[in-house]
Amino acid sequence: MTSHADTKIDCSKVYVKQSSFSNEETGMFDGAFAAVDIKEGELVEKGLMRRLPEGFDGNTCPYIFTWSTERPNKTWGMGSGCAPYYNTCKEGTANTKMVRFFDEDRFEIYATRDIKADDELLHTYISLKWRTCFQELNEIVHKDDDSEHKAEE
Repeated sequence: MTSHADTKIDCSKVYVKQSSFSNEETGMFDGAFAAVDIKEGELVEKGLMRRLPEGFDGNTCPYIFTWSTERPNKTWGMGSGCAPYYNTCKEGTANTKMVRFFDEDRFEIYATRDIKADDELLHTYISLKWRTCFQELNEIVHKDDDSEHKAEE
């Protein structure tokens, strides 16, 4: 199925199911997966962002997006399509990258390498290292950093 040429939201190459990272230790949660083979540089998904009311504290809610480059961040958004289900990983290892158009409240997600159908889609959250709601997740994602750093020395 192809999407309408004028659509602002297109996640036709993506589906959501239980994440390959979920287990009894981490808890059960969903993830986004490639519905088809996707080539490096290809658009995976595009969508809209709805800004949340002023005063909303995104540091306490992991299900919304950091929606500015301002630090400390005061602008938070709720994403459309499958974007909320992309899980994170260490910087430089993700198979997708989200390009944010803050002034237009929209985003595009591109493949950073070739992706096979049924691969889980990951991007590095821009706020992974500093949002309090991601503290435990950040520790899990970077748990091998100390041992990797020591091995390089």
